Amino acid sequence: MDRRTDSPRSHSGKETDESAMTHSVACLVFPETTASVVYGMADLLASSGRDWGVIVEGAPGPQLIKPLLVAREAGAVVVCNDVPIIAGTALADCPAVEVICVPEINLPPGAPLAERFAPEIAWLQGRYAAGATLATACSGAMLLAEAGLLSGCEATTHWAWCDVLARDYPGVEVHGQRTLVVTGEGGRLVMAGGGSTWLDLALYLIARLTGVDAAMQVARLNLIDWHSAGQQPYARLARTRQVDDGVIARCQTWIADHYMESAPVAAMVKLSGLAERTFKRRFQQATGMTPLDYVHTLRIEEAKQMLEAGDAPVEAIAQEVGYEDAAFFGRLFRRAVQLTPAQYRRRFQAMRRVLD
Repeated sequence: MDRRTDSPRSHSGKETDESAMTHSVACLVFPETTASVVYGMADLLASSGRDWGVIVEGAPGPQLIKPLLVAREAGAVVVCNDVPIIAGTALADCPAVEVICVPEINLPPGAPLAERFAPEIAWLQGRYAAGATLATACSGAMLLAEAGLLSGCEATTHWAWCDVLARDYPGVEVHGQRTLVVTGEGGRLVMAGGGSTWLDLALYLIARLTGVDAAMQVARLNLIDWHSAGQQPYARLARTRQVDDGVIARCQTWIADHYMESAPVAAMVKLSGLAERTFKRRFQQATGMTPLDYVHTLRIEEAKQMLEAGDAPVEAIAQEVGYEDAAFFGRLFRRAVQLTPAQYRRRFQAMRRVLD
C-alpha cells in the first residue's frame, strides 16, 4: 500500500487529490426544530477543508462547503427553546444548491404536517425535481414522505416516528434500526436516524461532496465516533504544525517524508547543521516536543491511517512506519491513543469504509 495516496498529506494538512471546489448546501430552518441540529450541521459542513489547516499548520485551508441557512422568509426564526436562528435567505430567493439539509421536526409523533409545512414541502419537491440532493436528520424524513418522494424507497427516521412512517406511507420500506439510508434516483435522498445521527449525516455529506479524507479530518477535529458516543483519542497534530524557525521547519518538511527511516533524529541533526544539543533545544522550543516524540507522533498518525484504510497485520504496519519491534509499537500506540492498534482499527475502519 502506498502511504501517500491514501489521504492528503496527513502531517502537513495539504491536500493532494481532494478538490478545492466549493460546494453549496442549504440548511432548512423552521420554528419546529432545534438550533443544535441546524447550527451543528452548518458548522461541521463549513469546517470541511478549512479547520484542519488551522490545527495542523496554524492557517485555515480552503473552505470546501459553504452552507446557507434558508427559511420561508429571511431573518430571525425562533426555534425550540426560544433560540433565534438568522436565516440569510428566503425559500423563494435561494440560489441553486447541490444539497438541502432538513433538520428534525420537534413535534409529537403523528402530528399533522402537510398544512403546517406546505411551503417547505413544495420547495423540497421543486428542488428535488431540479436535481438537488435532499438530506434529512431524524424526523425530518417525514417531510420527504409528505412530499411523496419516498414512495417505493427505503427510509429511516427517528425511532419514535418509524411506526407513523410505516403506517401512513405504506409504500415506504422503513428501516428503523439503520442509522443512515441512501436511496432515490442517483442516491439523492439521504436520511439519518434519531438523536445525534445528524453527525453521521454531516460526515457522509462531506465525504460525498469533498472526499473521504476531508470527512475523516472533520471527525478527528470534532471527536466524532461513527454510531457511538464518547471522547476519542485523536493525535496532538496541533503541535506538529510548521514553525517559524527556518532550520527546524526544513527538518519538519524532511521528516514528514522520512519518519520511517532508522535513526531519524540523527538524520535531522545532520540536516540542520547544528550541534546535537543545540538542535534538540531549538526543536523543542519551536514545536513543544522533543525530536523523538515528534517522530513517534508522525509514525502513530501514519499507523492510524493504515489501520483505518487496510487490513495489513499490525506487525507489518509497525515495520512500515519504522518500528522493528511490534510489541514496542503496540505499547507506544496504546500509551498515545489509549487504544490498542486492534481496538483502533475496529472503531475507525468502519467509519472510513462507510464514508468511502
